Amino acid sequence: MQNHAKQPGFTIIELLIVVVIMGLLMSLVAPTMFSKVDSTKIKTAKAQMQMLETSLDTYRLDMGDYPKNLDNLRISAEQGWDGPYLPKSVPADPWGNSYQYQSPGPDGAPFLLMSFGKDGQPGGEDDAADVIHQ
Repeated sequence: MQNHAKQPGFTIIELLIVVVIMGLLMSLVAPTMFSKVDSTKIKTAKAQMQMLETSLDTYRLDMGDYPKNLDNLRISAEQGWDGPYLPKSVPADPWGNSYQYQSPGPDGAPFLLMSFGKDGQPGGEDDAADVIHQ
């Protein structure tokens, strides 16, 4: 006769139950975590645009008008240019896209600075809405 001693450890059923419970918990926690990431990216975009506005205003004080494009904050051959007005290259938005800049802006605004948001396309709603700074 063979003596089968019970070995310590988990059965496959016990492991499957643990995996299912962990999956259910993650399905409850994950949406909250991802919404926090999206709101953080929107706040980052707003902070970067505020920094760009400061650089744009400094450029205007030196040059008398806003630049034609954001690259002029880093290098320009125009007379009176006292830059660079940014310590590094123009940053991409938190989603990896270029900021959109227009001078003059709409409705008499001196400029329009915006990010197309999560989807990288004009317009959009909720998480994909444009982030606009005027």
